[in-house]
Amino acid sequence: MLYWLLYQKLFPYIHAFRIFRYLTFRTAFATLTALLIGLLIGPYLIDRLREFQISQFIREDGPKDHQKKAGTPTMGGLLIGVAILVPTLLWSDLSNPFVWLAILATVGFGGIGFADDYIKIVHKRNLGLTARAKIAAQVSIAALIAILLLVIRGKGEYSTRLMVPFFKRIRPDMAIDSLRHMPHLWPLAFAPFVFFIVLVLVGSSNAVNLTDGLDGLAIGCTIIAAGALTVLTYVSGNVVFADYLGLQRMPMVSELTIFCGSMVGASIGFLWYNAHPAEVFMGDVGSLALGGAIGTIAVIIKQELLLPFIGGVFVLEALSVMLQVGSYKLRKKRIFKMAPIHHHFELMGWSESKVIVRFWIAALVFALFALTTLKLR
Repeated sequence: MLYWLLYQKLFPYIHAFRIFRYLTFRTAFATLTALLIGLLIGPYLIDRLREFQISQFIREDGPKDHQKKAGTPTMGGLLIGVAILVPTLLWSDLSNPFVWLAILATVGFGGIGFADDYIKIVHKRNLGLTARAKIAAQVSIAALIAILLLVIRGKGEYSTRLMVPFFKRIRPDMAIDSLRHMPHLWPLAFAPFVFFIVLVLVGSSNAVNLTDGLDGLAIGCTIIAAGALTVLTYVSGNVVFADYLGLQRMPMVSELTIFCGSMVGASIGFLWYNAHPAEVFMGDVGSLALGGAIGTIAVIIKQELLLPFIGGVFVLEALSVMLQVGSYKLRKKRIFKMAPIHHHFELMGWSESKVIVRFWIAALVFALFALTTLKLR
């Protein structure tokens, strides 16, 4: 909105507003705007959550130290959502379809998380939506995003080809060429693409959700992942950098740099109140929204296969749960003392703060490795 007003409308009359055409300037402003929203609105939201007794229920089988966190306000992810969406709407070019896709992912997955948190609070338990209902809703949102990407692809602004890290010339197409020109089989041509996008988005959303178990753990890792995505989005949308690094040229995705910057600022603002000992938890409304947004950005900029490195800690957390469940069902034995894996280290004797900081360090290493792959092709 401000971009439209200050640059597109007022620039012809006030030439100093030319500065608002620059993506880096608007990204910096979006990041600062998101940070200020988080810091200024945070206390008000926390007070309202306490007033309405919207508090966290702690699982009884978890580490005993966590029982003292019972009653801490939850659903703080509403603050994250507002702090991401408002700067994005203010500073980005709203005629860009990719911006609206990122907004759709944030609102859609956040809405699922809101319903899950609401049920937990109303029924005063640690279980919200059933697993089947949650997955069905996530699949629906992810499939809608995949279909919208195909619509954008039809306009020549997106590709169904994958970019493979370390291999510049290997770009497999997720659509089946032989079926594209057969009208009765046309939907099947893009079925692999839709399935892959659904897998990435649902996996990313749930991975962040599983990581959200310690004060500041998930949001700290999100700051690092969003920072890496900010760099990747900028270079993917910059023709010079994209050609130099052998990336697919996608000038229109550059506007998503503003969304990524907003996610960084909003996450830092939320961390101010979520740092140990947390004054508020993000809840599923925050973790599912952030995971969906991260996955959607990776899909749009064609870095789906790099996502496991961008969000390395999220992947490790999700894998630990899958391995634990699979091992118990097949062998009746557990691999870890408790899953997700951050609880395993707590039960080994690590303090909560030590687990959090060490996982942040691991997330930073993963993200830096992801950025190095840009030139290792």
